Amino acid sequence: MEKKLRKALIIEDDKVTLDLFAYQLKSEGFEVEQARTSREGLEHIESGDFDVILTDLNLPDLNGIELVRRSREMAPHTEIIVVTGNDSAEKAIEATRVGAFGYIVKPVDFGELMVDIRNAVERKSQSEEVRRQADEIKQLRGRLTSGDSFEGVVGRSRQMKEIFELIENVADSEANIFILGESGTGKEVIGNAIHHRSSRASKPFVKVNCSALPKELIESQLFGHVKGSFTGANTDKTGFLSQAHGGSLLLDEIAEMPVDLQPKLLRVLQEKAYQPVGSDKMKEADFRLICATNRDPFEAISEGSLREDLYYRINTIEIRLPPLREKMDDVPILAEHFLRQYAEKYKRPDAGFSKRAYDQLLQYHWRGNVRELQNTIERALLLSKDGKIEAFDLPRSENEDFGSDYVYTPMTGTIEGFPDVAGTIQDEQLFEATGQMIIDRLPETADGDTRINIFDKLERGLALAALKRMGGNKQAAARLLGIYRPRLYGILKRHDIG
Repeated sequence: MEKKLRKALIIEDDKVTLDLFAYQLKSEGFEVEQARTSREGLEHIESGDFDVILTDLNLPDLNGIELVRRSREMAPHTEIIVVTGNDSAEKAIEATRVGAFGYIVKPVDFGELMVDIRNAVERKSQSEEVRRQADEIKQLRGRLTSGDSFEGVVGRSRQMKEIFELIENVADSEANIFILGESGTGKEVIGNAIHHRSSRASKPFVKVNCSALPKELIESQLFGHVKGSFTGANTDKTGFLSQAHGGSLLLDEIAEMPVDLQPKLLRVLQEKAYQPVGSDKMKEADFRLICATNRDPFEAISEGSLREDLYYRINTIEIRLPPLREKMDDVPILAEHFLRQYAEKYKRPDAGFSKRAYDQLLQYHWRGNVRELQNTIERALLLSKDGKIEAFDLPRSENEDFGSDYVYTPMTGTIEGFPDVAGTIQDEQLFEATGQMIIDRLPETADGDTRINIFDKLERGLALAALKRMGGNKQAAARLLGIYRPRLYGILKRHDIG
C-alpha cells in the first residue's frame, strides 16, 4: 500500500516565493496546496486536513495575527509556521503567543525551515497519538479478560503483573508518580490506568508533552495568563494546571522542561497554589501529578537538565516499565490484540498469523518496544494476502539459536538429603528438598547488605539446565519445564541468555 503523503498549505501573496516554497516542500515528499490570500487560505483549511501550514504574516487582506488565530480555531491540531521579514520579528513573536508553532525570518534558510516543519509535523503526530490512545482506552476496557489487561494496559508477564499490583496499591492515593521507560513502552497508557483507577477518574486528565511546547511559551501554557500580561495576550488564558483542577496532570518528558521553570513547578507542589502569568492573585493547585521520561533521571540531573530537588519531589512512587525485549511473554497477547484491532479497522475478519510468522515475532529484538510491535502488525496486515500474516511480512528475525557450546551432561550419583527421584517428577518432596538445600546454604544478610534475588537465580539456572539437556532446542526445553515457549523466550531475554 502506498504511503500517504503529508499535506502542507502555503499562504503567500508573492508568486515567486510561493512557487519556491512549494517546490522545496514537494521535494521533501509533501503534497502541497497553495493560497495567495488569507481568505483563500482559510477556505483551504476549512475543507482540508493539513499536517502543517506555512504562511506569510504580511498578507494584503487580513492581519497575520488574526489569520493565525482563525486557523487555530478551525484546525486546532495543525501546526502553523509564520514567515516574516526582519522588520516584523516582534509581530512574529506575537503570532507564536496566539498559537503559531514558530517563525522564520526572511531570507529563508531552507535547511532551517525544513527542521521547523518536521518538528511541527511531529508535534501534530504526537497530539493525534494522544487522542487515539485516549479513544482506544475507552474501547479496550472490558474487551479483554481481566487476566490479559488492567485498565486498558495489555500484558500478562510477571513484570507487568507486578506493575498492575503497584498501580492497584497507589492509584487511589495522592502520591506523585514517576514513570520511567524507553520510548514506546507505554508510559502514557500507564498514566491513563493510574488516573482511571483513582478517585479522580471522573475529573479531567490533562496530558502535556514538555518537549513539544515552545520554550518561550511553556510557562504561559502551564500556568495560564491574564489579559495584557504580554504582547499578544488579548484575553485571559486558562493554563494546563487550571484545566486539571480536581483531576490528574501528566507531564511527559519532564526532563525536557526548561530548568528555569522547574523551581516554579516545585513551588506549586509545595504550596498547592500558583499565580497565572501577569496576575497577582493565587489560584489553588488541586491535581494529582504524574510525570514520565525516557531518560535516566540521574544522567539528566548530572547534565543539569533536571533539578535534583524537583526529582525527589515528583518521585514519591516510581514505576519502571521494562522494554518489550525483557518481557517476551507479552509479545503473543500484544500481537493478537493489535491484530484484532486492525482486523476490525481494515475489515479483515479472517486475519491471523502463520506458525513461522508467530515464531518470528517471538525471536525479533523489539528496539522500538510496544509502539514498534503495533506498527509492525498494522503494516504486516496491510501487506498480507487475505489477512494471513506470513514471516516475509514481518521484519527479519535475529538468529538466536544456541550453538554447540550447550552440551547436556546427565547428573550421576546422588546428593545427600535428596529423595529418590526415579519415580514421578510431581513428587513435591523433590522440590521441597531442593528448596531446603538452597536455603540452608544462603548466608544471612543484615540491613544495608546487598541482596540477591534467589528466584531470579533459580529461574536462570532452570532455563539453562533445560536447554543443555535438550541440546538447545527451545521448544523441547519449554515443554520439559512445563511452560509455553513465549514464556521461555521471555526468561532468556531477561537473563541475557543466547
